[in-house]
Amino acid sequence: MLEIAAALGLTAYGLRWVLRLFGRKRVVFEVNYWRGVYLLAWPLACLAVALPFVATFFSGTRSPLETGLLVCLGISMLGFALPAFVLHARFYGCNKNTTLLFDPKQNRLDVAEAGVPLAFARRDVVQVERVTCRSPRLFWSPYDYLRLHLHDGRIITLTSLLTDLDPLTDFLRNTNLVQRQRWFCWV
Repeated sequence: MLEIAAALGLTAYGLRWVLRLFGRKRVVFEVNYWRGVYLLAWPLACLAVALPFVATFFSGTRSPLETGLLVCLGISMLGFALPAFVLHARFYGCNKNTTLLFDPKQNRLDVAEAGVPLAFARRDVVQVERVTCRSPRLFWSPYDYLRLHLHDGRIITLTSLLTDLDPLTDFLRNTNLVQRQRWFCWV
């Protein structure tokens, strides 16, 4: 089963690479399956490693030492993977209806929420708040977000579940950019 999953993952990655090579660069970003798989690759791999041990936990009798080792392994695997799944669910809830139109070559940045455009110009952005993870080696470190504080008091939150936020931050570099680092980037 692991070989089939690896083969499907490699095929999907190869197909994505070929399409990117011969395709046009995207300018419209929405929450999609491939971005979620990209962000959850290591937490899912961590759970895949732990699943055979979980199966042995529920089958047959064990000694107290085996039970203790299985519980410690389960806690450590969940400790690595669970925060990423929680952040993924939170970011999905925050941006599931958000559409980002971002084309820096055309100097265009538009955001729509549930198909309704959020009208603002670049000059309406008072402050850009970029929040990233403090440690780049944690499973949840790719989850970061960008908040656009507008002149009229609205706050537009764009998460890394939509797209990589580095080009967008570079595009908005002439605004009041505040960069923060946290251990856990909860929106």
